[in-house]
Amino acid sequence: MELTLLLGFRIAIVWSGGFLLAVAIRALLPDRAGLTFPLHGATLFVPYSRIGFWTCLLAALTVTALVVFRAMAADFARAPLP
Repeated sequence: MELTLLLGFRIAIVWSGGFLLAVAIRALLPDRAGLTFPLHGATLFVPYSRIGFWTCLLAALTVTALVVFRAMAADFARAPLP
């Protein structure tokens, strides 16, 4: 139970930190700053604030998946064989 609570707190900290960082990036950068990708017949503009948000979200998902996988592997390693 201790490990589950510890992992839950770690995941919560990573998610909240990622979203706070994404909000700070969005607040600090102007809306017109970003990357422009030329496509066939059109251009795609991606603001840096959106890039920061999705990067933080991807990092939080990755850390969550790794922590959950590690906990599952530890549980399987400790489980008695039938």
